[in-house]
Amino acid sequence: TPEHLAFVVTDTAAADRPIGVLTGDFLFVGDVGRPDLLERAARHAGTMEAGARTLFRSLRRFAEALPDYVQVWPGHGAGSACGKALGSLPSSTVGYEKLFNRAFGFAREDDFVRDVLAGQPEPPLYFAEMKRVNRDGPRLLGGMPAPPRLPAARLDALLAEGAAVVDTRPAADFARRHVPGTLSVPLGKSFPTWAGSVLGYDRPLYLIAAAECVGEAVRDLARVGLDRVDGWLGPEAVDAWTAAHGPAASVPEVTPGELETLRLTGAVEVIDVRNASEHEAGHLPGALNLPLGRLAERLDAVPRHRPLVVHCQGGSRAWVAAALLKARGFADVRHLAGDYAAWAGEGRPVEVGTGAVAV
Repeated sequence: TPEHLAFVVTDTAAADRPIGVLTGDFLFVGDVGRPDLLERAARHAGTMEAGARTLFRSLRRFAEALPDYVQVWPGHGAGSACGKALGSLPSSTVGYEKLFNRAFGFAREDDFVRDVLAGQPEPPLYFAEMKRVNRDGPRLLGGMPAPPRLPAARLDALLAEGAAVVDTRPAADFARRHVPGTLSVPLGKSFPTWAGSVLGYDRPLYLIAAAECVGEAVRDLARVGLDRVDGWLGPEAVDAWTAAHGPAASVPEVTPGELETLRLTGAVEVIDVRNASEHEAGHLPGALNLPLGRLAERLDAVPRHRPLVVHCQGGSRAWVAAALLKARGFADVRHLAGDYAAWAGEGRPVEVGTGAVAV
């Protein structure tokens, strides 16, 4: 963003030249920051191309101002949605990035602008909230809150009141049996990212989690501005609901072979929740591309007249998406076993290009 700062660090007790530079969201290992976020996430129209041009000029200044030996300490690593190809190393050097970071290889500004804006993943919904918090300041918590444990019998009332109930158990456990209306965001590396993509900031929030995992979940949610967890229930809440109401809900799987038959007869709608760049590189014929990061705000684009089969690349996003769709009233939601990787790996039909994309 235009107000971004980088800090050059010199160990003045031992040297008169810099040892490293804290690059924040400007320069990563193998990648650069995203100039599209102000426009795509925070809705600041007309800032995307201007930001890309500023970024190009900033990179040239950076390369000229600092010696090659200076260490680069970025604000994010692999897996962050703040870039499209972040490296897994925690740090680098100016010289190494000048040699191997694609962003430094463009002589013409227009070529750089086209490249840096192409193929960026969908920004998660919480990015807009983060921009607001960064501007206005966060809510003062007075320490990390410890939400109360609630009796399993409260689950019915919470769902009836319209609360968001997030089941943090592994995706396979949720798919096998879960309480209708609950959301699935498995606790793990991507928990805050996917939680920030499917949860709003205007509903009471409760967790289904093991006791030893509650603290971790609360901390991760606070990192994306979801800093009000009103309570939690243990996994036994699913058993209690089943005892009171009968069989739990599930998310059935279909194999690539089964889906091929269903697809050819027009009996299902295939929903691809990968990023647009992944979809364009190869997708199931006729699949509708609705990236998970924006699915919650594009539910009107999801067909309701036929069963849905959801997939991503390897499974993690698809399970979250399937739970969101079921919680929002889509009755027949299934998951493609093995996801796109299995479909393509079996040599089944694949299309390349934009395909069917919801706008």
